[in-house]
Amino acid sequence: MNPTSHSYLFVPGNRPDRFSKALQSGAHEIIFDLEDAVPAGKKEEAREAVIRWLDTNRSGIVRINAADTEWYEDDVRALSAFHEIRVLLPKANRAALDHTAGAMPDHRLIGLVETVSGYLALRDMAGGRGLERLAFGSVDFATDSGINDTNEAMTAIRTQIVLESRAAGLASPLDGVTVDFADAERNHMESLRARDFGFGGKMCIHPLQVTAVNAAFQPSPAEIEWARRVVAAADESGGAATAVDGTMIDKPMIERAHGVVRRLGQNDLP
Repeated sequence: MNPTSHSYLFVPGNRPDRFSKALQSGAHEIIFDLEDAVPAGKKEEAREAVIRWLDTNRSGIVRINAADTEWYEDDVRALSAFHEIRVLLPKANRAALDHTAGAMPDHRLIGLVETVSGYLALRDMAGGRGLERLAFGSVDFATDSGINDTNEAMTAIRTQIVLESRAAGLASPLDGVTVDFADAERNHMESLRARDFGFGGKMCIHPLQVTAVNAAFQPSPAEIEWARRVVAAADESGGAATAVDGTMIDKPMIERAHGVVRRLGQNDLP
């Protein structure tokens, strides 16, 4: 897992003509989708197309079908040999995660939280073996819960996913997609919201969304300058509490400044 990967672009598994285009979109990670983006009659075709791609490229994330579907076992068997990939498991719960981890012990798993039952068992789910991180399937969750993903209606849901991930030592979770991919302002604001809530990235359904996500997760010039001053002051004080611009700087603030460095994907600030 690359900590500087923030944009995760879905591409339908039955559209291999779009695979290379997705890689050229600027997205940090590509999710080859065998689930929602693929009609029932195209599942086998999609699986075969993704396998052909993986035979050559051997990298990426694959969203398989949920554990309670007729396609799940075939997906697992087909992907088991590709140890380099990560597997995105929809409708995740602890039992489904553990079963998938048992069938694919060398794979890293991403659990998609998109049901009320899954959300209410977050703490148990976060302890599942093989789990790398959680992701929020906000569209399906809205359907299952009856809560519209508008304004701040799902603030408590997003906060809990981030906190449970942190408590379990998982990578920061991924936020759900913005359905209206043509609304540049909404994409921008929801990408910033994901960052501010503590998500590590955001999933995309269209290449038009990638730039907004990438920009939102990059530190602003003001953040970079603040981090530069904090790191310099900490180095000068030997790590002891000190002051920067009239504000007391101690260990938590120094760690926050180093977090800016990590988001830049660099060892040092410019």
